[in-house]
Order: sequence, then structure tokens, then C-alpha cells
Amino acid sequence: MRPIQAKDPSAVAPSPVTRLTASSDSSPRAKRPRRPDRPHQPDRPDPAGRADVRTAHGTKAPTSNGTGTGAGTGTGVHAADAVDADVAGAVGGALEQVLADRLARAGALDALFAAELAGRVARFTREGGKRTRSQLLWWSMRGCGGGDGPTVAATLRIGAALELLQTCALVHDDLMDGSALRRGRPTLHADLRKRYAGSAPADRTARFGEASAVLAGDLALAWADDVVAETALGPAAAVVRRVWSDMRTEMVAGQFLDLQGQLTGSRSRPQALRAAHLKSALYSVQRPLALGAAMAGADGRTTRALCSAGRCVGMAFQLRDDLDDVFGDPHLTGKSCGDDIRNGKPTFLAALALARAEATADRPAMTVLERALGNEDLTPAGLDGVRDVLVRTGARQAVETKISRLAARGLRHFDGALPDSVAKARLRALLTAATASRATDDRPDRVRPAPAAPPEGSAAPETRR
Repeated sequence: MRPIQAKDPSAVAPSPVTRLTASSDSSPRAKRPRRPDRPHQPDRPDPAGRADVRTAHGTKAPTSNGTGTGAGTGTGVHAADAVDADVAGAVGGALEQVLADRLARAGALDALFAAELAGRVARFTREGGKRTRSQLLWWSMRGCGGGDGPTVAATLRIGAALELLQTCALVHDDLMDGSALRRGRPTLHADLRKRYAGSAPADRTARFGEASAVLAGDLALAWADDVVAETALGPAAAVVRRVWSDMRTEMVAGQFLDLQGQLTGSRSRPQALRAAHLKSALYSVQRPLALGAAMAGADGRTTRALCSAGRCVGMAFQLRDDLDDVFGDPHLTGKSCGDDIRNGKPTFLAALALARAEATADRPAMTVLERALGNEDLTPAGLDGVRDVLVRTGARQAVETKISRLAARGLRHFDGALPDSVAKARLRALLTAATASRATDDRPDRVRPAPAAPPEGSAAPETRR
């Protein structure tokens, strides 16, 4: 299928960006034969931003020679087919190239920095769940007709950048929320606090862990921006970089609104929805779809339809996260239950429950919510009381209904956006899965105690923010 092209593309392909190296000697060198007494080292990343595409099973897809046909044994279409078989693995391969380069440069700068901070950023990113955002990016590009060699390589690198951006968002989010678990493991600031326990008084090591987490998130964001800047994007460059820039600012704006609402005790439903839209819905679904459409050179109508679909599904995605925070299974969410309640997050779920309790003059329900929201010492029994109120006021069922309606509306936008294809079917399945529940019991009229937190080191799907 031919790409869905814009009628008047205005972006001009930039010159490839030369990659900085750890060495101060930038002169070209001939490739040396590998000595038998030294282990094989992976190839350095291509300075033009072309990825060595490998699936999780190690199968190498042909890379582009810059002319639209694949180098080596296959064409760009064949490379795209290879990635189709294992998108998460191929993105992981591109990410490994990026991380190997960045870690080498960090090590040349300072060994302690490389081991203690850069290494933790790399490990956190490598352990990044299902890579949902980069899969949305990939299948959006494929659904819009993209698939030549340069587009495949560039899309995988932008997928790697999305994973690094996710690392920044999660590390900072965990720090601001004071969360102890992420993906079933200690959060980065908690891990560093434990690593240096005994080196100084507890309050100083805690502060060190928090400050280091700020730096870790900043480092992940810097690496993500580097990847985008250094990738040869061709005609898509101007659009991709504009979407990327908007996405970063939206995330910060949404997080600020979330923190401001938490501080002021805001229970405004419109403000809760606005914060959720900016903080999570856009960068989790809508922007990855827009980036994929831009990579394929999709026309304005197609891009607008995909963005409308992503906006609706993204909001449903975040509302599902609000429900899963209270009713979810930590073994599936990868984090403990009730953090939003204990932190006093201005979620739509909490705002709706309070509004319903006030409208019916349900004083016991209002008392439970007012005492629980923002109570960092809330017990499991207290959280059970909140669950009961959320069910009894009908807030849980109302949010479930809103999720269903948003998801259905999003899929209607999506179904009219693209011609039928395997890529469209895969993308539709991802959008449908984004709003699925990870509760211990999906029946809204049933309240069950939260299960115990997952054991340290257990695997968990990628969690939502």
C-alpha cells in the first residue's frame, strides 16, 4: 500500500547530525580486525541515525542505505516486515544501541557517574514493560503506509526516544508522589536511598536519593532529545520535531496542574480532566499516533482523525489508571494500591465521588473521603472504606461508563481514518487494550481488599502514570 501523502509537504530533510563521541579525537579511523582475545563488541550507532534493527529473538532486519532500499539482503519493505513480527523487540534493539553509546560516553566522563546514575537510567529504561507508546508509533506509521528503509530506521529511533521520555516521566512522577514501587521493583529514588543507607543520617540519604532521581529524569530527557535531534528524519523532520516539542511541554503543564490541585485540595472535575489530558492522555496515546502519521507523511485528514481517536482513547486510558490505582491488582499494575488517595490527587474519580456524596447529603461518605484524601498514613482498612464509598455513590460505575463511551468514540474516529490492513487491525487492538481493567474484580458492585504488594523483582506490565 502506498503511503497516505500530504499534498504539500513543506519540511526539508536536514543534514545528518554528527554524533559526539567520548574521545576528543574526531578523525575517521579504519575499522580494525577484532582480536581473538577480546570479546565481540556491538557496532557503534550509525552517525546518520540508522538503527541496526534486531528483534527480541536476535533476527537482524536490513538497514537502510539512505536511498529507500535496504542494505544487504533485502528491501526496506522486508525490513518493515521483520519489525512487524516483533515491534517491541526491534525498538529494544534500537534502544540498546542508543544506551550503549550513551553509557560509553558517560563512562569516559566519569566512572562513578556512569555506574550509579547513568547505569540506573539505562536499566530502568531497558525494563520498560510492553513499550506501548513506541508500538502505537510504529503501527500508526505502518497503517499510514510507511515502511521504506529510512522510515523504518528513523521510526525505531523515535520509538527509543519515547521510551527514554517515559523513563523521565516515571522517575520524576515517582519522586513527586513519594512512591515506593514501580513495575514491581523499588523506585529509583528508593533504590538509591537504600544503596547509600548507613553512609549518612537517614534524612540526608533520603534527600540524596530524591535529588539524584531529579538528575536521573533530566538525564533520560536529555538522551531522548539527543536521539530525536540526531535522527535523519527526511521530509518528516519539521512535523516530528514540533510534535515532540509540544509533547514535552504538555507533560510538564499537566504535571504542574496535578501538583497544584493536590496542594490546594481542588475537587474540580473539569480541572481534573484537564490535568489528566495534558499529563498523560496526550503523550500516552495521541502524540505517539501523531508521530507515526508524520513519519509516514500522512495527509491532514488522516492525521486529524488519528489524533481525535488518540485524544478519546488517551483520556479513557487515564481514567482507567485512576480506577486501577484504587481497585487494581499490584501484581498487574506493578505498584501499590491507593497512592492517589494517600497523596490527595485531584482525580476525576475522587471529585465525582465527593460531588455525588454532597448532592445526596451522604455525610458518612463525605467524611470517609475527606479523611482519606491526602492522608499518607491511610491504612488498608481505610482504603477499603474509600472503595466502598466509590462503589456506593456510583462514582466507580460512572467512570466505567465514561471510559466505555470515550473508548467507543475514539474507535469510531479511528475506523474512518485508515484503509483496512493488518497494521490497522494491530493498531486497533492496541487502542482497545489501553483501556482494559487490571482490577482484582471487574464487577463494580463488588469490593475486595487490596492484595499484598508484589514481591521485589517480580515482573509486571508497564504501568500508567
